[in-house]
Amino acid sequence: MKPVIVVHGGAGRVPEEDEEERWEGCRRAALAGWRRLLQGGSALDAVEEAVAFLEDHPLFNAGRGSVLNVAGEVEMDASLMDGKQFQAGAVGAVRNIRNPIRLARRVFEDGKHILLVAEGAERFARDSGMTGCSAEELVTERQRARWEAMKDTNLGTVGAVAVDGTGGVAAATSTGGLHRKRPGRVGDSALIGAGTYADGLWGAASVTGDGEAIMRVVLAKTAVDLLTGDRHPQDAARLAVAVLGERGQGEGGIILVDCKGRVGHAHNAPFMSCAFMDETSGAPLLLR
Repeated sequence: MKPVIVVHGGAGRVPEEDEEERWEGCRRAALAGWRRLLQGGSALDAVEEAVAFLEDHPLFNAGRGSVLNVAGEVEMDASLMDGKQFQAGAVGAVRNIRNPIRLARRVFEDGKHILLVAEGAERFARDSGMTGCSAEELVTERQRARWEAMKDTNLGTVGAVAVDGTGGVAAATSTGGLHRKRPGRVGDSALIGAGTYADGLWGAASVTGDGEAIMRVVLAKTAVDLLTGDRHPQDAARLAVAVLGERGQGEGGIILVDCKGRVGHAHNAPFMSCAFMDETSGAPLLLR
């Protein structure tokens, strides 16, 4: 099996001046995940690494750089799933955590639960030895200015899907959620089947866009289910986004891989940044 990793930086409406930096961020995240695969890491290791890179990048709506809720605070959601083990880990509405995707991985490894939220998730982080951060460390000047100006913004999420050399598949997704959301709101990025899904028999998907619409159509699982019958991931991605628009009445996008290492992506939002890397590309390539 030839390994591959695909990364997205969110779908939505973004300032034109930010577009190139978003493409470059996705390139670098794909390279970070690819290097993890070359070091012998699993598909799950690779998607965690790629998403953590984007959480650390202040331009993306995840980790540092997350949008602010109506109270001016950062609350984040993240999840990941391993298709071979058919197991997942997720966190919702967490604060004071630099990399929610790493906390989701600890939930995964603990194995007792799949989803922990808010104070319970933060307590689990402390109990498992994860170092927290101050609330101020997660707030960028750009997002504070948008919040103070009450400026509408739709920056999507970040995510990754991968296939490793053993044929294992995995997906991961992370977000700061909706601009000026109510405190305690949990979106699709924390929900297995909605924002993230991986099935070792078929493939893996990570989703971005209108969270409530994505939840209504269980978009990530819908897309993976569309891979049955040897349908190409590109066709499955387009069909899934059509479901999002027609049934969910929402905008967004998706990245998808199947167990053969084939790649698909689609969106009905104005902009979506994606990149991928495999053995033949030599360097991360953009998916436009």
